[in-house]
Amino acid sequence: MTLSTVRPAVRVGGFSSVLRIGALLTVIAMIAVLFGLFALDIALGEFRIPIGRVLDVLGGGGTRAQRFVIMDSRLPRALTAVVVGAALGLAGAVTQSILRNPLASPDLLGITSGASCGAVAVLVGMGGIATGTGAVLGVSAAALVGGLLTAVVIYLLAWGRTTTGDGGVMGFRLVLIGIGVNAALLSVVNWLLTRATLTDAAHAQQWLTGSLNAADWSTLIPASVGLGLALIVTAGSARTLAILRFGTDTTRILGVRMQTQQAILIAAAVSCAALATAAVGPMGFVGLAAPQIARRLLRTAGEPLIASALAGAIAVVGADLLARTVFPVSLPVGVVTAAVGGPFLLYLLVRTNRKATL
Repeated sequence: MTLSTVRPAVRVGGFSSVLRIGALLTVIAMIAVLFGLFALDIALGEFRIPIGRVLDVLGGGGTRAQRFVIMDSRLPRALTAVVVGAALGLAGAVTQSILRNPLASPDLLGITSGASCGAVAVLVGMGGIATGTGAVLGVSAAALVGGLLTAVVIYLLAWGRTTTGDGGVMGFRLVLIGIGVNAALLSVVNWLLTRATLTDAAHAQQWLTGSLNAADWSTLIPASVGLGLALIVTAGSARTLAILRFGTDTTRILGVRMQTQQAILIAAAVSCAALATAAVGPMGFVGLAAPQIARRLLRTAGEPLIASALAGAIAVVGADLLARTVFPVSLPVGVVTAAVGGPFLLYLLVRTNRKATL
């Protein structure tokens, strides 16, 4: 290795890191793409507003009608799309990094279904009585509890003896159990819908498609809390998360309490995904695809956290823009993400199978 290939180091106080110019430029480009899609998502609609006017209104200018359309109607929806996408992308990156499996996303592991089960139980049980902030908080709490309980059940069922003979969670077994639990919880959700009244079932079904149509400032709160919590935990455990990617033996040699750190990080990822799901409903395949796309863009060995969050935000905002402007009728965002994410899942399965046979 020549001196010209050595990457420069950045030191701020006790913090030090290697500066990767290519990765930094890619992240900056992703931020620019996200901002552009965010501005377009606000500007386009039945009442179109030039992007320059959108920026003027966000800065405090514009007419009263423009401020109403942007600040009260479109801005909460666009911000919710950004936060929910970033939360799902970050949750997917954490789970895939810990389990070292590209299929270990919150939706395939059953976490999203557990959150959906809790939320639908509340939506059906309230009978349409609760509205506004009270309803949002009730659905958010139920989704969080449902997601956490599902994670605990999957974690306990996946516990067993590792290759070294010690007790621990085996990643591949956790994925298989998560897929089974996911199928069971989807059956519970369908059963709840059959027991509901026509009005409650229609409300719950609209939520289950992953729609931003009802997004407002109150729905933005739980998703923001989940994303903020996950960012704090992952920022404090960034070094530990990087070590966990090396496997059981290396992790223990370096003195990391593997099971404790896994439990903390998984709890943060589950809370993040559950609260994001509570805000707008399940968004299929965002948590699965975003980390893998970010990993390929940055060419890193593991799933990059910040880039995964940006990729998730870009995916959801872009899907919302497509759902509202391209198709003859406005579609739920979850339909678009599922339509794109399904083929991506098949790609990952084929790629994983080819690696296993080489």
